[in-house]
Amino acid sequence: MTEPNSLKSILDLLDEKSGDTLTSRQRRARTVARLAAVQALYQMELAGEGVDTVIEEFSRHRFDGDIEGQMLAEADEAWFADVVRGVVTEQKAVDAAIRARLASNWKIERLDATLRALLRSGAWELMRKPEVALEIVIDEYVELAKAFFDDAEAKFVNAALDGVARDTRS
Repeated sequence: MTEPNSLKSILDLLDEKSGDTLTSRQRRARTVARLAAVQALYQMELAGEGVDTVIEEFSRHRFDGDIEGQMLAEADEAWFADVVRGVVTEQKAVDAAIRARLASNWKIERLDATLRALLRSGAWELMRKPEVALEIVIDEYVELAKAFFDDAEAKFVNAALDGVARDTRS
């Protein structure tokens, strides 16, 4: 998997918009959970590991560890597990929502595995977490995309998730 620019820069970029009811610490924990969910989905796809195995591994080893020598900030482990399980359980519906926003000649399978994980996580949140403002979900996953890819992919994530939001939220 492409390594993100740096943990600190990701967390600095991913500060959610004001107006929600979460504290700064809770927002950061949710951001770490989103990053970990993308990494977990990527790992599951490439290694063929099961959802429970990966969630347990992250809970036991990764959330207490570090990335690039920096301690990983506290994660909202329940959010992480909810996103990962939700994407896996509802992958057909999630992929259908994403496919509806791809160009007609593109297949989700042709996308980079990290990009698929980003889109699936973001789409699932848009579909199943209506209590979270769609702007927050989209902004978070776009910033994560910027940490892994160039601006073109980040714009792609923005457009695709914006389309999923229009399709799934009124």
